[in-house]
Amino acid sequence: MRVKITLACTETGDRNYITTKNKRNNPDRIELMKYSPRLKKHTLHRETK
Repeated sequence: MRVKITLACTETGDRNYITTKNKRNNPDRIELMKYSPRLKKHTLHRETK
């Protein structure tokens, strides 16, 4: 039931992280605050296709 997803930075568009999520518990796209190496700070990362 867990699927791999890619998280992309909302400010730079870089796809920095790969993680998994449970589609049954989280059907919507997830958003997490993660570290962006290019900006050297924490930014909002959204799930991409």
